[in-house]
Amino acid sequence: MPIFSRKGSITLVVFAIGIALIASLIIFKPTPQRAARQSKPPAAVDVLSVQPEPFQISVKSQGNVAPKRQINLVSQVAGKVISVNRGYANGGFFKAGEKLLQVEPADYEFSVVRAQAQLAKAQEQVALEQGRSRQAKREWRELGDNTANALFLRQPQLNSAKASLESAKADVKKAQLDLARTAISAPFPGRIRQTYANVGQYVNPGTPIAQVYSTDVVEIRLPLSDRQAALIDLPQNYDDNTENTYPSVTLRSIQGDQIYQWQGKIVRTDASVDIQSRMIFAVAEVENPFKSDSEEFRPALNIGLFVEAEISGKTIPNAVRLPKAAVYRGNEVLVLNERDEVSYLRVNLIQSDLENVTAIGLNPGTRVVVSRLPLAIDGMKVIPKESATVAGKNQAGDSIL
Repeated sequence: MPIFSRKGSITLVVFAIGIALIASLIIFKPTPQRAARQSKPPAAVDVLSVQPEPFQISVKSQGNVAPKRQINLVSQVAGKVISVNRGYANGGFFKAGEKLLQVEPADYEFSVVRAQAQLAKAQEQVALEQGRSRQAKREWRELGDNTANALFLRQPQLNSAKASLESAKADVKKAQLDLARTAISAPFPGRIRQTYANVGQYVNPGTPIAQVYSTDVVEIRLPLSDRQAALIDLPQNYDDNTENTYPSVTLRSIQGDQIYQWQGKIVRTDASVDIQSRMIFAVAEVENPFKSDSEEFRPALNIGLFVEAEISGKTIPNAVRLPKAAVYRGNEVLVLNERDEVSYLRVNLIQSDLENVTAIGLNPGTRVVVSRLPLAIDGMKVIPKESATVAGKNQAGDSIL
């Protein structure tokens, strides 16, 4: 019993000491002193004074070079191919009307001779019938009667002879045409994409000879979104095509470590909007794509080549170019008033690239904050660092917003 009493006394003493320590800490804890609030100085920002000017929009796209005209050259006559042009091979060039293949002409030469013989007989028959008709008219007048039927005067026979003569002339022209068709050529200057026939092969009418395309003009189909198409004066006037404008386009291609470029024009658009991609395809044409350039050592604009295109668009009357860091919340910029206080102003962004944006909706002399200002609120005071005046420089954007 005394042992438990002694333990209880110790516990009470320890408990009392703990309570005393806690009470002393509460009573004698230091009172926190309220520090004077220091006001944060205004932030220094870069400011540009804008002067809107006319700005030439350019739109970028890309596509593959394709021939404007491509056909399958076929034979219109039957026969054996006896010779071909020296350039008749895959990739070979040819001029308009240049003979590419020669089908054996002997049978068609014989047909021309036979047709000419029939023509001579028909001419002889017409002459005979004309003489007989004149003789019949004299005989009838000698009888003293002014009326005579057409059969007696041999008018039907004469008409038949004249019809046979015209048929014989047509047979001669047909034989000569078939003979001329033994020499197979294309109606335009071009290049052979693939050959299907060669020396010694027998061909029939309609037999494919070669696939060829013209080399005077090539075209590139360039996909455009709705926003991009709205920035270009596309030739879509269906009332009078002579009033259409043809925007210029610069095509670029990287070959090796060199960048080459060609000039062309947007001449038309596809007949309909692509159903799957909802894109509008503008068609650019480049003339003389295979003409060599001795000064720039530029290669040919070959079919199938992938190119990047920069299309000249509309001119925006009052636009400015701003750094991309000046744009907040998608389409707003920070502007300063006369007290150097910031406020948000909504603008219309026309075009954007990696570094700059093209905007409209800013009045001349408006001061725009171009350095990034985090947590900016309307009415915030700033210290402007005036920079040079920025205008709507005539530069191209890389992408459309």
